[in-house]
Amino acid sequence: MAEILFVLTGASYWTLRDGHRHPTGYWAEEFVAPYTVFTKAGHKVTVATPGGVVPVVDMMSLRPSMTGGEENSLELESAIDAAEELRYPKRLDQVGIDDFDAVYYPGGHGPMEDLSSDADSARLLRETLASGKPLGIVCHAPAALLATRDENGTTPFAGYRVTGFSNEEEAGVGFADRAKWLLEDELKKLPTEYSRGPVWEPYTVADRTLHTGQNPASSGPLAEEMLKVLT
Repeated sequence: MAEILFVLTGASYWTLRDGHRHPTGYWAEEFVAPYTVFTKAGHKVTVATPGGVVPVVDMMSLRPSMTGGEENSLELESAIDAAEELRYPKRLDQVGIDDFDAVYYPGGHGPMEDLSSDADSARLLRETLASGKPLGIVCHAPAALLATRDENGTTPFAGYRVTGFSNEEEAGVGFADRAKWLLEDELKKLPTEYSRGPVWEPYTVADRTLHTGQNPASSGPLAEEMLKVLT
Protein backbone atom coordinates (compact mmCIF):
# COMPACT_ATOMS: atom_id res chain seq x y z
CA MET A 1 0.00 0.00 0.00
CA ALA A 2 1.39 3.38 -1.03
CA GLU A 3 0.89 6.60 0.90
CA ILE A 4 -0.13 9.38 -1.48
CA LEU A 5 -0.27 13.04 -0.49
CA PHE A 6 -2.93 15.18 -2.16
CA VAL A 7 -2.05 18.89 -1.96
CA LEU A 8 -5.19 20.99 -2.38
CA THR A 9 -5.72 24.70 -2.59
CA GLY A 10 -6.97 26.41 0.55
CA ALA A 11 -8.41 29.31 -1.45
CA SER A 12 -12.14 29.90 -1.75
CA TYR A 13 -11.79 32.72 -4.29
CA TRP A 14 -9.56 33.82 -7.18
CA THR A 15 -8.71 37.50 -7.47
CA LEU A 16 -9.20 38.74 -11.03
CA ARG A 17 -7.49 41.65 -12.74
CA ASP A 18 -10.20 44.13 -11.73
CA GLY A 19 -10.04 43.03 -8.08
CA HIS A 20 -13.20 40.92 -8.22
CA ARG A 21 -13.02 37.81 -6.04
CA HIS A 22 -14.40 34.98 -8.12
CA PRO A 23 -15.63 32.05 -5.97
CA THR A 24 -13.51 28.96 -6.57
CA GLY A 25 -11.70 26.10 -4.82
CA TYR A 26 -10.55 22.71 -6.12
CA TRP A 27 -12.12 21.16 -9.21
CA ALA A 28 -14.34 18.21 -8.32
CA GLU A 29 -13.31 15.76 -11.06
CA GLU A 30 -9.63 16.47 -10.48
CA PHE A 31 -9.95 15.31 -6.88
CA VAL A 32 -12.49 12.53 -7.32
CA ALA A 33 -11.08 10.72 -10.36
CA PRO A 34 -7.53 10.26 -8.97
CA TYR A 35 -8.82 9.65 -5.44
CA THR A 36 -10.97 6.83 -6.81
CA VAL A 37 -8.13 5.37 -8.88
CA PHE A 38 -5.71 5.32 -5.96
CA THR A 39 -8.05 4.15 -3.22
CA LYS A 40 -9.59 1.40 -5.35
CA ALA A 41 -6.05 0.12 -5.91
CA GLY A 42 -5.64 -0.10 -2.13
CA HIS A 43 -3.52 2.99 -1.60
CA LYS A 44 -3.98 5.52 1.19
CA VAL A 45 -4.63 9.21 0.50
CA THR A 46 -3.74 12.07 2.85
CA VAL A 47 -4.89 15.63 2.14
CA ALA A 48 -2.84 18.73 2.97
CA THR A 49 -3.67 22.40 2.45
CA PRO A 50 -2.04 25.73 3.32
CA GLY A 51 -2.74 26.30 7.00
CA GLY A 52 -4.65 23.02 7.23
CA VAL A 53 -7.89 24.72 6.16
CA VAL A 54 -10.70 22.47 4.98
CA PRO A 55 -10.68 22.76 1.17
CA VAL A 56 -13.80 23.85 -0.68
CA VAL A 57 -14.98 22.50 -3.99
CA ASP A 58 -15.54 24.93 -6.85
CA MET A 59 -19.30 24.78 -7.27
CA MET A 60 -18.92 25.42 -10.98
CA SER A 61 -17.27 22.00 -11.23
CA LEU A 62 -20.48 20.37 -9.99
CA ARG A 63 -22.78 21.97 -12.54
CA PRO A 64 -24.36 19.40 -14.86
CA SER A 65 -23.22 21.53 -17.81
CA MET A 66 -19.63 21.00 -16.67
CA THR A 67 -19.88 17.36 -15.65
CA GLY A 68 -21.80 15.95 -18.59
CA GLY A 69 -25.14 15.62 -16.84
CA GLU A 70 -26.93 15.61 -13.52
CA GLU A 71 -26.09 11.97 -12.80
CA ASN A 72 -22.37 12.69 -13.05
CA SER A 73 -22.76 15.72 -10.80
CA LEU A 74 -24.49 13.64 -8.15
CA GLU A 75 -21.79 10.97 -8.34
CA LEU A 76 -19.09 13.60 -7.82
CA GLU A 77 -20.96 15.10 -4.88
CA SER A 78 -21.39 11.67 -3.32
CA ALA A 79 -17.69 10.86 -3.71
CA ILE A 80 -16.69 14.16 -2.12
CA ASP A 81 -19.10 13.63 0.77
CA ALA A 82 -17.64 10.18 1.38
CA ALA A 83 -13.99 11.29 1.30
CA GLU A 84 -13.27 11.81 5.00
CA GLU A 85 -9.71 12.89 4.19
CA LEU A 86 -11.13 16.21 2.97
CA ARG A 87 -12.52 16.97 6.42
CA TYR A 88 -9.22 16.51 8.25
CA PRO A 89 -6.44 18.01 6.14
CA LYS A 90 -2.90 18.31 7.41
CA ARG A 91 -1.03 21.59 7.45
CA LEU A 92 1.16 21.94 4.39
CA ASP A 93 4.02 23.31 6.49
CA GLN A 94 4.00 20.12 8.57
CA VAL A 95 4.27 17.51 5.81
CA GLY A 96 7.34 16.23 3.98
CA ILE A 97 8.08 13.80 1.19
CA ASP A 98 9.76 11.29 3.54
CA ASP A 99 6.32 10.18 4.78
CA PHE A 100 4.84 9.58 1.32
CA ASP A 101 5.38 7.52 -1.81
CA ALA A 102 3.90 10.03 -4.24
CA VAL A 103 2.42 13.54 -4.35
CA TYR A 104 -0.55 14.73 -6.42
CA TYR A 105 -1.90 18.27 -6.97
CA PRO A 106 -5.47 18.69 -8.31
CA GLY A 107 -6.39 21.98 -9.90
CA GLY A 108 -9.27 24.39 -10.06
CA HIS A 109 -8.64 28.13 -10.11
CA GLY A 110 -7.75 28.02 -6.41
CA PRO A 111 -4.04 27.22 -6.95
CA MET A 112 -3.76 30.39 -9.04
CA GLU A 113 -4.64 32.31 -5.86
CA ASP A 114 -2.53 30.59 -3.19
CA LEU A 115 -0.24 27.76 -4.34
CA SER A 116 1.34 29.93 -7.04
CA SER A 117 3.18 31.80 -4.25
CA ASP A 118 3.11 29.34 -1.34
CA ALA A 119 6.57 28.70 0.13
CA ASP A 120 5.60 25.46 1.86
CA SER A 121 4.21 24.03 -1.35
CA ALA A 122 7.37 25.13 -3.15
CA ARG A 123 9.51 23.31 -0.59
CA LEU A 124 7.47 20.15 -0.97
CA LEU A 125 7.67 20.31 -4.76
CA ARG A 126 11.45 20.68 -4.68
CA GLU A 127 11.77 17.84 -2.17
CA THR A 128 9.53 15.56 -4.20
CA LEU A 129 11.39 16.23 -7.43
CA ALA A 130 14.72 15.57 -5.71
CA SER A 131 13.41 12.36 -4.11
CA GLY A 132 12.65 10.65 -7.40
CA LYS A 133 9.13 9.82 -6.24
CA PRO A 134 6.16 10.33 -8.60
CA LEU A 135 4.73 13.85 -8.73
CA GLY A 136 1.41 14.48 -10.46
CA ILE A 137 0.02 17.94 -11.19
CA VAL A 138 -3.08 18.69 -13.24
CA CYS A 139 -4.94 21.54 -14.94
CA HIS A 140 -4.40 24.85 -13.03
CA ALA A 141 -2.27 23.23 -10.30
CA PRO A 142 0.99 23.65 -12.29
CA ALA A 143 0.66 27.26 -11.08
CA ALA A 144 2.35 25.90 -7.94
CA LEU A 145 5.57 25.47 -9.95
CA LEU A 146 5.87 29.27 -10.15
CA ALA A 147 6.56 29.41 -6.41
CA THR A 148 9.64 27.16 -6.74
CA ARG A 149 11.76 29.97 -8.22
CA ASP A 150 14.52 31.25 -5.96
CA GLU A 151 15.72 34.83 -5.58
CA ASN A 152 17.58 34.48 -8.87
CA GLY A 153 14.53 33.17 -10.70
CA THR A 154 15.95 29.66 -10.89
CA THR A 155 13.72 26.60 -10.51
CA PRO A 156 14.53 22.87 -10.58
CA PHE A 157 11.59 22.45 -12.96
CA ALA A 158 13.24 24.52 -15.69
CA GLY A 159 13.38 22.62 -18.95
CA TYR A 160 10.88 19.96 -17.91
CA ARG A 161 8.23 18.98 -20.43
CA VAL A 162 4.85 19.93 -18.95
CA THR A 163 1.27 20.69 -19.79
CA GLY A 164 -1.50 22.57 -18.00
CA PHE A 165 -4.72 24.49 -18.61
CA SER A 166 -4.32 26.20 -21.97
CA ASN A 167 -5.03 29.81 -22.88
CA GLU A 168 -7.68 28.59 -25.30
CA GLU A 169 -9.43 26.64 -22.54
CA GLU A 170 -9.26 29.66 -20.21
CA ALA A 171 -10.92 31.70 -22.93
CA GLY A 172 -13.52 28.97 -23.26
CA VAL A 173 -14.61 29.39 -19.63
CA GLY A 174 -14.62 33.17 -19.95
CA PHE A 175 -11.60 34.15 -17.86
CA ALA A 176 -8.75 34.71 -20.32
CA ASP A 177 -9.47 38.45 -20.57
CA ARG A 178 -10.17 38.83 -16.84
CA ALA A 179 -7.23 36.97 -15.27
CA LYS A 180 -4.14 38.73 -13.92
CA TRP A 181 -2.04 36.17 -15.76
CA LEU A 182 -2.54 32.99 -17.74
CA LEU A 183 -1.04 29.68 -16.73
CA GLU A 184 0.19 28.65 -20.18
CA ASP A 185 2.07 31.95 -20.54
CA GLU A 186 3.70 31.71 -17.11
CA LEU A 187 4.76 28.08 -17.55
CA LYS A 188 6.52 29.03 -20.78
CA LYS A 189 8.31 31.87 -18.97
CA LEU A 190 9.42 29.63 -16.08
CA PRO A 191 10.79 28.24 -18.46
CA THR A 192 9.33 24.81 -19.18
CA GLU A 193 8.75 22.99 -22.44
CA TYR A 194 5.00 23.48 -22.47
CA SER A 195 2.78 21.55 -24.84
CA ARG A 196 -0.97 21.00 -25.11
CA GLY A 197 -3.51 18.81 -26.82
CA PRO A 198 -6.99 19.55 -28.18
CA VAL A 199 -9.19 21.58 -25.83
CA TRP A 200 -11.12 19.61 -23.20
CA GLU A 201 -9.64 16.28 -24.28
CA PRO A 202 -7.34 14.18 -22.08
CA TYR A 203 -3.69 15.10 -22.56
CA THR A 204 -0.84 14.15 -20.25
CA VAL A 205 2.91 14.63 -20.33
CA ALA A 206 5.47 12.58 -18.41
CA ASP A 207 9.05 13.78 -18.00
CA ARG A 208 11.16 11.72 -15.64
CA THR A 209 9.16 11.57 -12.39
CA LEU A 210 6.92 14.55 -13.22
CA HIS A 211 3.45 13.82 -14.59
CA THR A 212 1.23 16.71 -15.70
CA GLY A 213 -2.29 16.86 -17.15
CA GLN A 214 -3.89 19.60 -19.20
CA ASN A 215 -7.46 19.75 -17.96
CA PRO A 216 -10.10 18.01 -15.81
CA ALA A 217 -10.50 15.18 -18.31
CA SER A 218 -6.78 14.45 -17.92
CA SER A 219 -6.92 13.81 -14.17
CA GLY A 220 -8.11 10.20 -14.36
CA PRO A 221 -5.59 9.17 -17.05
CA LEU A 222 -2.85 10.95 -15.09
CA ALA A 223 -3.68 8.93 -11.98
CA GLU A 224 -3.60 5.72 -13.99
CA GLU A 225 -0.12 6.62 -15.24
CA MET A 226 1.06 7.27 -11.71
CA LEU A 227 -0.50 4.02 -10.54
CA LYS A 228 1.65 2.07 -13.02
CA VAL A 229 4.77 3.69 -11.58
CA LEU A 230 3.68 3.00 -8.00
CA THR A 231 3.03 -0.68 -8.69
